[in-house]
Amino acid sequence: MTASQENQTTRRRAPGMSPEQRREMIIRTAIPLITEYGSAVTTAKIARAAGIGEGTIFRVFADKDELLQACIAEALSPEHAIRELGAIDVSQPLPDRLAEAAEALQAHMDRLGAIIGSMGHGGGKHPGTVRGAGRDESTTRIRAALTELLEPDKAALRRPPEQIAALFIGLLFTQPRTEDEPDLTSQELVEVFLHGALSGGAK
Repeated sequence: MTASQENQTTRRRAPGMSPEQRREMIIRTAIPLITEYGSAVTTAKIARAAGIGEGTIFRVFADKDELLQACIAEALSPEHAIRELGAIDVSQPLPDRLAEAAEALQAHMDRLGAIIGSMGHGGGKHPGTVRGAGRDESTTRIRAALTELLEPDKAALRRPPEQIAALFIGLLFTQPRTEDEPDLTSQELVEVFLHGALSGGAK
C-alpha cells in the first residue's frame, strides 16, 4: 500500500468517532447538499463531501431514505433557534430583544424552508411527513423560549407573555411578501408589532 493509499484509508476511517458522532457529521454534511439537489442527491456525493467512504454511510443508516428522513428531522429541530433565543441579553430594551429573536427565528424558518422546498422539488414522499406533530412540537418549544424572553416586561404587556409570544411567532410565520416593496427588517417588524401600523405616534 502506498503512503497516499494509507492516508486515504486513515481519513476514511474517521478515527475517534462514535457511531452517533459519525451519524451527526453525515447529517450536517448532507443537509446543504439536499438543500441544493433535493432527494436526487447521491450517497456517493454526500460521502465525498464528508471525506468518508460511501460504505460508512450505510454503517449508520439503513439506506438513503433513512438518511433523508434524519436530515429532515434535523431541519425541523428547534434546538439551534432555542439556543440563540436563550443567548439574547434580557437586560436589553424589549424592542432590541425582539429584533434579535426575529432574526434567529427567521434564520430557522429559512433553513427549514430550504430543505423542505428542495425535497418537494425532488418529487419524493418526504415533505408530507414533516407538517404535523414535529412542526407543532417545534413551534411549542420556540414559543416557550420566546415567552421567557418576554417575562422581564410582563407588567407592561397588554396580554400574558405566552399570548404575546404566540402573536409574534404568528406574525413572523405569516408576514406577506410583496414584489414592489422590500421585506420588513427585523427592527421594522418589531416596531409594527409593538406600536401598530400608524407612524409618527398617530392615534
